Amino acid sequence: MTRALTKRFGRTLAVDSVDLKVSEGDRYGFLGPNGSGKTTLVRMLLGLVYATSGEIELLGRPVPKRVAEVLPEVGALVEGPAAYAHLSGRRNMMLLDAAGKGGSMRTRKRRVDDALEQVGLASIDNRPVKAYSLGMRQRLGIASALLRKPRLLILDEPTNGLDPRGIKEIRELLSTLNEGGTTVFLSSHLLAEVEQLCTRIGVVDRGRLVLEDHVSGMRAPTGRILVDTPDPAAAAALLDGQLEGRDGERLFVRHADPAGLNALLVQGGVRVAAINPERRSLEQVVLDVTGSGSDRFDGRAS
Repeated sequence: MTRALTKRFGRTLAVDSVDLKVSEGDRYGFLGPNGSGKTTLVRMLLGLVYATSGEIELLGRPVPKRVAEVLPEVGALVEGPAAYAHLSGRRNMMLLDAAGKGGSMRTRKRRVDDALEQVGLASIDNRPVKAYSLGMRQRLGIASALLRKPRLLILDEPTNGLDPRGIKEIRELLSTLNEGGTTVFLSSHLLAEVEQLCTRIGVVDRGRLVLEDHVSGMRAPTGRILVDTPDPAAAAALLDGQLEGRDGERLFVRHADPAGLNALLVQGGVRVAAINPERRSLEQVVLDVTGSGSDRFDGRAS
């Protein structure tokens, strides 16, 4: 998707030689601290900002050289939804559809209605967008990205302003679209949501891509086993030398085989409520590969 992609603003290096690989059918999460270069890179993908050097390929075509050809197949929401504040959401959608390519006027209303229904805005009234909540505006922005049934969705913080139920609905919508063949590329600060939705992850820090992998690979077992037991003292005595920590009735045990550990505890008369391999969370992975702070000013831009 990108090769050695670099962007400078004067002496400020915002994106530093990034090789990003997003395959067709991916649900790709793009992560990084504030000021790490995420939004700048997303804007370059869409031809909104020109790269200083490097290459971009979107759906098999070079950007920005052939961006006009590829954009009708791309739905995007970047830096918040844009709309005419004095018009209704539906009217904004009709105008957006009219400005696009590839759809007939006869089916415009149906396209707009379908997109609004997908994001939970099928029953919106004629209130102007300026009267919408942040969550409603965000849903409208996602609906706008879905108008052309895109092959690729590029979304910047798509669940911003949504309540937990709304976040879950958008996650399910994106999963359904992906199952239907749409590639999803999103940046988000909600690591738990990314962990549930995405199959692959890229992490950028200070303009550089510091990690790119499948989520399953990032969350490999740590080599420790979590044991929940109502007999923590007895278990600790039995596991002397293997016990690495304890939190109430939960024990952190260095052991390679959960089944073998369970058998050992049961044979020793210890009751086991739950036993599972410990896995790193996505939050731990991201913190390990990025800098110690966020919202930094170190000569780079977002």
